[in-house]
Amino acid sequence: MIEIVLQAGAYILIMLMFVCLWRAVVGPSVPDRIAAINLVGTKAVVVLVFVALATEQLFFVDVALVYALVNFLTSVGMAKYIEKGTLG
Repeated sequence: MIEIVLQAGAYILIMLMFVCLWRAVVGPSVPDRIAAINLVGTKAVVVLVFVALATEQLFFVDVALVYALVNFLTSVGMAKYIEKGTLG
């Protein structure tokens, strides 16, 4: 039963990731696009954790943690570029 709930949640998040990707392509400004891409990365981390719990293969949690760190560092790096005025 819990696997079905986790799969449904993962599918819903994947559909919402496409909405965020649309915002990243269309976004009115560079900060909006960066926030949308950051949100896609965050949703991907949650989907990976859902997959780990549903399949009981916990190495996916390690992958999700590494991806979360990369996502965070990318967001900080892009914020630094925006602050310097090179991207916006």
